[in-house]
Amino acid sequence: MKIADIQFDDFPLFLAPMEDVSDPPFRALCKENGCDMMYTEFISVEGLIRDAHKSVQKLDIYEEERPIGIQIFGAEMDSMRRAAEIVEEAKPEVLDINFGCPVKKVVCKMAGAGILQDIPRMVELTKEIVKSTNLPVTVKTRLGWDDKSIKIVEVAERLQDVGVKAISIHGRTRKQMYKGEADWSWIAKVKENPRLHIPVIGNGDIDSPEKALEYKNKYGVDALMIGRASIGNPWIFREIKHYVKTGQHLAPATIEERIDAAKRHLLKSIEWKGEKLGILEMRRHYANYFKGLVGVKEKRKQLVSLENPKDLLEVLDSIENLEFVNA
Repeated sequence: MKIADIQFDDFPLFLAPMEDVSDPPFRALCKENGCDMMYTEFISVEGLIRDAHKSVQKLDIYEEERPIGIQIFGAEMDSMRRAAEIVEEAKPEVLDINFGCPVKKVVCKMAGAGILQDIPRMVELTKEIVKSTNLPVTVKTRLGWDDKSIKIVEVAERLQDVGVKAISIHGRTRKQMYKGEADWSWIAKVKENPRLHIPVIGNGDIDSPEKALEYKNKYGVDALMIGRASIGNPWIFREIKHYVKTGQHLAPATIEERIDAAKRHLLKSIEWKGEKLGILEMRRHYANYFKGLVGVKEKRKQLVSLENPKDLLEVLDSIENLEFVNA
């Protein structure tokens, strides 16, 4: 599979862009564990063009992460063009446009999934971004605004026609948010469209090696994008790859591996974001890092309440004495 000139293995795995999750400390762990391509957290174009620290910091990418895509969101044509120029200076492999975020504060500005209410504008905005950058442009979107306005087959074709090099599709509408099951039948219809020749990357509900292989075979997508199932679980990429290749389950990450990953993640998070924010944003990962360990509940309470790095590292070290359920 190729996106523009970027060559991948036959069936690559992508890390979804997730706010306050897919930052450099976490991306490093996912890359180590077999993720083929990652995206930054989504970046506000208004923040970028105004040189807001939080937005500009998200442009940070490192050589070991490549290939990587920087994802932007916005609604104003001029702002999107200017932001695309700034992104190009950061030298990612891909510029990705977010047309899928369902959060109200994004949607109400007709950005993210909000633009699914105005497909002609979505296409025109994409066309202008493609014209304004030398980077390959990709799009991440949803099936539609609601189940009465699903036009994803047409949308994918029109985006391809204005120069998009790949499309990632989350199999839910904006109205669904993250509830219910993702409907991959629509993703399959996009892939089956004889006019479409760009890669189709499926996203939504992939949370196990079995499901990854089933969806690969059933829906025929070119790649999978993993989001929430990777939080605190960067090993999901290597587990899926092994299962797809061999049909056998890879041994789960050991307690020692989990502790080491959590400690490195914490320290890099503090280094990149500062102590207060780095500690705070790590908290969402701990439950999955240590899922299935007997007696971990009390340790987890400490990990999400302590505010001193030394204390947190001591708690993480103490987890080594726990055991897996049914070990």
